[in-house]
Amino acid sequence: MEKNRTTVIDEKTPLMVLAGPMFLELLLNTMLQNVDTVMLSHYDEYAVGAVGNANTIMFMMIILFNIIATATSVVVAQYLGAKMYDRMNMIYTLSIVVNLTFGIILSAVFCAANPFIMNFLHVSPEMRSFSMTYIYIVGGGGFLMAVSNVMLQILRCNGYTKIGMRVTFSINIINIIGNYLFLYGPLKYLNMGVAGVAISTVVARFLAVISLIVFFYITKTGRISLRYLNPFPFKLLMKMIKIGLPSAGENLTYNLYQTTLLSFVNAMGNDAVNARAYCNTLISFAMIFSNAAAMSTQIITGHLVGAGKNEEAYKRVFRTLRTSMPITITLACINAILCRYTLHIFTDNPNIISLGQMIMIADIFVETGRCLNMTFVSSLKAAGAYIFPFIAGVLCNWGLGLTTGYFVGVVLSVGVAGIFMGTATDECIRGLIVMYYWYRKKWLGKSVIDRSDVLM
Repeated sequence: MEKNRTTVIDEKTPLMVLAGPMFLELLLNTMLQNVDTVMLSHYDEYAVGAVGNANTIMFMMIILFNIIATATSVVVAQYLGAKMYDRMNMIYTLSIVVNLTFGIILSAVFCAANPFIMNFLHVSPEMRSFSMTYIYIVGGGGFLMAVSNVMLQILRCNGYTKIGMRVTFSINIINIIGNYLFLYGPLKYLNMGVAGVAISTVVARFLAVISLIVFFYITKTGRISLRYLNPFPFKLLMKMIKIGLPSAGENLTYNLYQTTLLSFVNAMGNDAVNARAYCNTLISFAMIFSNAAAMSTQIITGHLVGAGKNEEAYKRVFRTLRTSMPITITLACINAILCRYTLHIFTDNPNIISLGQMIMIADIFVETGRCLNMTFVSSLKAAGAYIFPFIAGVLCNWGLGLTTGYFVGVVLSVGVAGIFMGTATDECIRGLIVMYYWYRKKWLGKSVIDRSDVLM
């Protein structure tokens, strides 16, 4: 297989070569996720909290899809770093076929479990029908995300980071136009509301998948064909599942923990639910740069570890932190200062705005810890150390975050801001733990590359 990447990824690769396009992609993707909230806030306030509840469940679906997507990024990056190009088409085909099949099954399961999910989250009667409608439509099309996640990982690891930015920009435009048509435009008479917003989201994601596949072939990144799976590479699949399960398990336990916290918030009333939804919209912008920097470092780390350059990988991660941490804290502080004005984009309810201001102050500490976690956890996964982040996540999420959040938010009656204080405790302490693990080089020798291993 001939390899012709436009970007050579090694220890000399500037962070912003990869992080710049990823930052714009994540910014646009955040806009796509939150444009529904903004447009719905002027349509029906109950619909906003309902979609916020539904998106919590949708995020859980994304985590499960990332079992294979995360493994794909680790395996592809390390094998490319080792210049073992002859196995790439098999890895690409296996990743896409398995995730598509899993996506279809999981979409059906989430739709079938919709009523149970509503009961578990204690969704209020005013929001219940909206949430269920959104999950049926967006969740039913969840398999599209399964495919797009894998395609994006493949293209990023091959150095094509700008394609995600371009595709995300395009689907933003499509989604906004679709939302307008259903909520305020010519299709308003259909009175579809949340259903129309959900349909716009699914159509945009379908077009994104088509675009990514076309780009994959135009750039001759590789080929996708079932003939590469004959005989079926069970050993490779087991290796990828072994990588992906702990990584996805870490994210899944975090989301389950956040879902449990959400059930506490739902019991505090609709104002608390909406304050959380609005603040999460603002918070998502504060974490974009650290996320982009962490994702970029993960790719670089994978290439370096695959090439046997462990010392270069070790130093590169700390260089990333020196850049991402100050920027993340600055953005979180700006968010806290301006939230009394920015929250007016969504609502004029003084109680929601007051709750939101308390949340955004607590979020400064959440983002500080989250920057540590994203930087070191992503790098540990890239190096093949995927078990420790899972263990640290389980212990800190439930042992620190949940207990602190419940005690401060519910027992001490601080409210929704107290829930965020629990999350801050979890993020900061867990971040220091994974940083120490990287610092002590406990990840050495865990690379997935084995040149003597016959994968097929």
